[in-house]
Amino acid sequence: MPQFCDVALPVPLDQTFTYGVNGLVPVVGARVLVPFSGQRLMGVVVRVHEDAPAEEFEIKPVQQVLDEAALLPEELMKLAAWIAQYYVAPLGEVLRGMLPLAAEVKRHFSYRIAEAGRRVLYEGAVKGSSRRSKLTVEEQNREYSVLNYLEGGEVAKMSALRSATGANKGLLEGMVRKKWLVREAVAEERDARRLEKVAVLVQGLGSREEGVGSSEQKPVGGRLPRLNENQLAVMAELAAVGGRMRVRDLRLSLTRAGVPESTLGTLVKRGLVGIEEVAEEFHLGGVGAEGKKHAHEHALNEAQMEALGTIAAAMEKGGFKPHLLYGITGSGKTSVYFAAMQRALDAGKSALLLVPEIGLTPAMAGQMVAAFGGEVALLHSQLTPDERAEQWHRIRRGEARIVVGTRSAVFAPMVDLGLIIVDEEHDSSYKQEETPRYHGRDVAVMRAKLNESVVVLGSATPSLESWANAEKGRYALVEMRARVADRPLPLVELVDMREEFRETGQEQIFSRRLMEETQATLDRGEQVILLLNRRGYSSTVLCRSCGEKIECENCAVSMTYHKPVSGNDAIAQPGQRLECHYCGSRRSVPKACPKCESEHLYFLGVGLAAGRGEAAGAVSDGADRSDGSRYRAREERHGAAVGAAAWGRD
Repeated sequence: MPQFCDVALPVPLDQTFTYGVNGLVPVVGARVLVPFSGQRLMGVVVRVHEDAPAEEFEIKPVQQVLDEAALLPEELMKLAAWIAQYYVAPLGEVLRGMLPLAAEVKRHFSYRIAEAGRRVLYEGAVKGSSRRSKLTVEEQNREYSVLNYLEGGEVAKMSALRSATGANKGLLEGMVRKKWLVREAVAEERDARRLEKVAVLVQGLGSREEGVGSSEQKPVGGRLPRLNENQLAVMAELAAVGGRMRVRDLRLSLTRAGVPESTLGTLVKRGLVGIEEVAEEFHLGGVGAEGKKHAHEHALNEAQMEALGTIAAAMEKGGFKPHLLYGITGSGKTSVYFAAMQRALDAGKSALLLVPEIGLTPAMAGQMVAAFGGEVALLHSQLTPDERAEQWHRIRRGEARIVVGTRSAVFAPMVDLGLIIVDEEHDSSYKQEETPRYHGRDVAVMRAKLNESVVVLGSATPSLESWANAEKGRYALVEMRARVADRPLPLVELVDMREEFRETGQEQIFSRRLMEETQATLDRGEQVILLLNRRGYSSTVLCRSCGEKIECENCAVSMTYHKPVSGNDAIAQPGQRLECHYCGSRRSVPKACPKCESEHLYFLGVGLAAGRGEAAGAVSDGADRSDGSRYRAREERHGAAVGAAAWGRD
């Protein structure tokens, strides 16, 4: 019987830690709670063995096994090991990212008395409180109350100490610093299921034949108590829906009818209505798409059928086969995705679709729900911890065979995975910027390889890496170069701004051609949207004398000038705002150059504010629709990187 297990912990150390199983014998891939550096941490078992460590090491026991069976299958354990090796990341950090189950572990701090605290307590009983203490007499008395409370050696939570002694967090932390108390981080298993209360009419009282909802009361297994009008209204409401109703819906209905909420509590006390707790259903918010034709409802054209045939043939053959689906914008790649996922479901497999942005997830999930119903699960960072845990377990149990999500969804514990699709595979959002750092697209390819399944990378502008892999034959290249229904591509005209400067002698943000087309569009009663992906007014403040740029002290990048409501557009004025769009640092425009003390500071580069002003002045009869105040408010809150200005008629 194994005596030890190696546990990967979520700490920035590139190693695992050995613990004694203490008769518990966890399995590889299961979660355990173990002591570590004065804390109680959750880790994942990566090995169970009988190899005793060196004698100089003290072997601590596993305190609790959270899972009887492995939460992570073998292929995900192999994938975690590959990520840790390839991206030089601690294995414990990788496994923590794979298990979005933080809601199932409750963390808190507990306190126990230390030996120094016992000595202080005994000395205080003999000598009294210290006059050299900086604390007030009341605070010293509270310290002794805490020591008295913990004298028996028991461990207490902060909430218990606060209610028993009146000690606050600052007082307890001060006692820890003086080594009178020992603070321990404790992790405990928690039921993360989302529950909701349901009101249930007691059996035998729910039918209209028995008189519920009328002033006439009939006996049911005895005499029914006399009810007032409000109580009868509650009983009637429950009877009308079959005797069961969510409490929150019932309260809302009663409030509209003018019935006090306390009426329900009275019926519960009298035994006429029961309250049950049931698992709350998960609703995919914001996925409605009424009035639209979903991707799966479109008939596939010839190019789409060829692309689907190539992918379906690889799925039928089995084994690892990566595909690069190069389809221009509007070629119908999404319909191919849905048809391929349907083929996977028909073969008894599951399918995973990755999208780059959270903003795209609800729209895609809405189409998936329309196509695949309740078999769809959603995974992204905007879900609450309880919702993420609920969706994760649905996927693991095989209840959801279609998963859509952002890069972290690549770790979904899918049963019999047959197809992985990475939409917009070129997008930089697939790169994880926090530890563990990884590229979602590359991890998806590796997971498909470990799982012997098909992976499709779709894009209208493939990344250089994927295109090179396709040219070298590592990826099968599937092309869709025509738009659906032979719709023409939009006409694009490039204007050389150097020629504009030679012909006009002036530096302009927008070309004359653009302004002519803008004016012509407005004259037709239509609207124009101009996109300029730079915030602020000017991207650089430059000294004309020495060439020095004003840079952020933290990031060493040029600070962006944000124009005030009024002021000179050409020369920088003191007191106006400069901002670093990397770290958010701000400062005012200096009166003189910090290097040479010259007063010749000028603005260079173009921002949204400058573009909006120039465009508004270049066209006639155009109302500014950019809503600058809302843009600035959003800019302050979120640091938005892309701005849009639109002009049109009233």
